[in-house]
Amino acid sequence: MRVAYLLTQDSGGPVDVAVRLARTLLDSGEADVRVFGPVPRRGAALLGEHHERVEVGTKSDVRAGRRARDLVRAWRPDVVHAQDRRAGLVAAGLRWCAAVVQTYHGVPDDVGEPWFRGVSRAPAPSAYTRTVLAADAVVARAVHRTVVPAPAMGRFLRSRLRVPAGRLAHIDNCVEPARARPPTGPVRRLVFAGLLVERKGLATLLEALAVPGVMPADATLTVVGDGPERGRAEALAGGLGGRVEFLGFRADVPELLRRHDALVLPSSMEQQPLVVAEAMAAGKPVVATDTGGVADMLGGAGHLAAPGDVEGLAVRLRALFADPEPGRTGLVLAERARERFTPRVCAERHLALYRELVG
Repeated sequence: MRVAYLLTQDSGGPVDVAVRLARTLLDSGEADVRVFGPVPRRGAALLGEHHERVEVGTKSDVRAGRRARDLVRAWRPDVVHAQDRRAGLVAAGLRWCAAVVQTYHGVPDDVGEPWFRGVSRAPAPSAYTRTVLAADAVVARAVHRTVVPAPAMGRFLRSRLRVPAGRLAHIDNCVEPARARPPTGPVRRLVFAGLLVERKGLATLLEALAVPGVMPADATLTVVGDGPERGRAEALAGGLGGRVEFLGFRADVPELLRRHDALVLPSSMEQQPLVVAEAMAAGKPVVATDTGGVADMLGGAGHLAAPGDVEGLAVRLRALFADPEPGRTGLVLAERARERFTPRVCAERHLALYRELVG
């Protein structure tokens, strides 16, 4: 079977998943795989000769989209799997010559959690975002199957975008297996990893840590990532007495997670964040917000607060710092990650879907 993965980004969760999945399928011998897209910022060496560079800079670049389709078509794949929103638009034009799959990794930034969950009278996103979502609905009907990593996203596509249930498939994301290294004492070294944009909630985290009595004197926070919110975050961190370190973008996030005691991800919207799965695989406790599929990932073994709730997050952080044996939670999460988020499990489920469509 020939499987073409199509990307229009060079970094982020969709890219990491595509690279990992492609390498695992190649190693299995069950499929010939080629990744079409920009050079990935992480893991490019894993692809070697199985990567073909193609750039589609904007959704409106019709010529680039046509060139990408021509390159993919010339390779004669049995399956084309688009791994980001723009790639889905391009791949939909290949549905007559291959089985076309897309993974719906997330909604636009201004989709709020209440509206996402179908709460009546919840604030709706902007007119532009509703147009984007309408286009998503059209693409989901055009391709043969849309993969959703989180069940919550499947419910959203069915209820909000009216995508038929038969066109959806739930397959978890995958992260590299890691030797669990749970904390051996009370949590003191926190880490946040993600784009520094408003929806990731870093400002909420810094405000919660600044609540009196929350952050022990010997505790620290490491911020991994970069983005437009960095300046604001650095200003807020100034009130924490030099206990916050900003590392910027790093390609070694899994190793950084292993060096810390616990992950905090206070986002206002997520689907199935890879950094949570990576922290679980490393045996680290997780404090996060109850958004998208995060609660499903943690299975009751995490500390959850409502999105944007500074006081609620402060309570969860205080409990984490006070836990005398956080390693127990870390081991539970590591076992859960082995069952759900390894590349082997992910590859087997994708292969089953591809065989169903090709057959």
